Amino acid sequence: MRQPPRTARGTRTRQALLDSAEQVFAEVGYSDASIVRITERAGVGQGTFYLYFDSKLQIFEELVEDLNRRVRHAMTENATERMTRIEREREGFRGFFRFTAEHPALYRIVREAEFVSPRSLRLHYTRIVEGYIQGLEDAREAGDVGDIDPAVAAWALMGIGEMIGMRWVLWGRDGAAGGSSDPLASGTDVVPEHVFEHMMQFIERALDARPAATPSPVTKEAAL
Repeated sequence: MRQPPRTARGTRTRQALLDSAEQVFAEVGYSDASIVRITERAGVGQGTFYLYFDSKLQIFEELVEDLNRRVRHAMTENATERMTRIEREREGFRGFFRFTAEHPALYRIVREAEFVSPRSLRLHYTRIVEGYIQGLEDAREAGDVGDIDPAVAAWALMGIGEMIGMRWVLWGRDGAAGGSSDPLASGTDVVPEHVFEHMMQFIERALDARPAATPSPVTKEAAL
């Protein structure tokens, strides 16, 4: 791996190549992407590419890391220590959906990583879920959520965010509004407020999932 750029100009050029790669990989996929396409989109010569990256695979893997860093920042930037766990979840999901609306390439690139670079895929999810698990463990110990399994809850919440994001942010970008079961028919690139609120109600109930009180047995006299 090459050393980070030493100048502000080099840092900008490197980021321009990553931004270009994000668009190229999203548009044509890893197989059809080329260094020529990436450098042309970035507006630099092909030789410049090799000042910062060794190969197409390396820039792909570093792009996954770059997107991961930025999406984690988007999910936590508005959270504060004084918030309840549910409030933190709310801010985290809003940040995630904003980021995916601005960077829909995240979905395709992460899915391609399963085949192109499984190591990068695992690293992407591991970095997100580790902090998630720790936050839920702390919330459980503080009595802020119910007696949940933090690992199961973290993976389940990540799944909710990913599928809601795909249905209303990614798949609806060019679609016309349609039925609830049609994944390509949300007609929007943002999660509608009513969808977001229903999702949060579901999450709030799940995280506060304490056993319901066992009803008292009905006696024969009471039944009469």
